[in-house]
Amino acid sequence: MPNLNEKLEWTDVDQRAVDTARILAADAVEKVGSGHPGTAMSLAPVAYLLFQKVMNQDPGDDRWQGRDRFILSPGHTSLTLYTQLFLGGYGLEMGDLESLRTWGR
Repeated sequence: MPNLNEKLEWTDVDQRAVDTARILAADAVEKVGSGHPGTAMSLAPVAYLLFQKVMNQDPGDDRWQGRDRFILSPGHTSLTLYTQLFLGGYGLEMGDLESLRTWGR
């Protein structure tokens, strides 16, 4: 089992994933012409770190009792969570991110 330092080692792949999360946030807000991606973009590294390297989770079993929970109370940065769910394999699709703030359009 890797120690904490090995588990938290940051690679080029990790940086690319964070960059992707930032671009997805900016694109989603740009597409609808409203909102602000700043918080989602700045939280991308810590959200990625938590979802990919720290939290106990299984995208294939969302009812697992032993999973960690991620609580993000400011609604204006819900895109942070949506992006990590998309990148983490939780069943969100690009269309889900693209429909941000479109109210069923």
